[in-house]
Amino acid sequence: MFFPHLKLMISMFFSPVKTSRETKGQYLSVNMSFSVGVMSAMYLTKGISGAHLNPAVTLSFCVLGQVRWGRLVPYCLSQILGAYVASALAFLVYYDAIMEFSGGVLSVYGPNETASIFATYPSEYLTVGRSFLDQVVGTGMLMMCILSLEERRNTPAPSELIPPIVAVIVLGISMSMSANCGAAINPARDLGPRLFSLTAGWGTEVFTCYNYWFWVPLVAPPIGGVLGSFMYLIFIHWQLPDPEPPASLTVVDTVSNKANKPATTMWEKEEELKSTHL
Repeated sequence: MFFPHLKLMISMFFSPVKTSRETKGQYLSVNMSFSVGVMSAMYLTKGISGAHLNPAVTLSFCVLGQVRWGRLVPYCLSQILGAYVASALAFLVYYDAIMEFSGGVLSVYGPNETASIFATYPSEYLTVGRSFLDQVVGTGMLMMCILSLEERRNTPAPSELIPPIVAVIVLGISMSMSANCGAAINPARDLGPRLFSLTAGWGTEVFTCYNYWFWVPLVAPPIGGVLGSFMYLIFIHWQLPDPEPPASLTVVDTVSNKANKPATTMWEKEEELKSTHL
């Protein structure tokens, strides 16, 4: 998986913004790099894994029956590992800038903290309950929009345009919901970099700070993704009318068309290969 490409782009673009005290980038550039990273990673991996970059999205597709449950753990571990490796690369690239900015002290708190370059942390005013709701809502919105892109009964998006459309969706969510706690909306995007911070010198404070807040971006996004999926089913998918077949279409035509239709997803391709050997 090329999830490192996504997380590396996020971290590397946020690093100069943070360490230059916003003289070499601002809030908009951070969110734009986040979105471009999503788009790039989707184009790179859509033919391999279906562009699974987010454990919350993968879990939601498993619940919906669109991804096999046996793929959930390998996908999630790959996503977390990729985020860890990418954070390490970003740290190496911007090591001098980080050390100059922090005075050689890697901390989570204070005006010269650098832990937020990698993982997400809550604002001082934010309660645990509100931050949990923030992540549930953001991930739910993301999942609802993703499901709508392939809804054949509701103007589906062309396959080749799905990555940039998802990037724009992510940009909108991150621009509007980053103020509270960084709009992680992705457990791997937070846990992988947090584990790297733990091993790279920031210490256990990355997990204990803000009253052990780390569990919020780990637990809330999967819940939000599943809730968003069911909301889409209830309020959109189940309300759409079934398309009427042409009057001249017969049962034989339908079966013949389905048999001749090329596989469009990895799962369909696997079934097609199996059927050819039977």
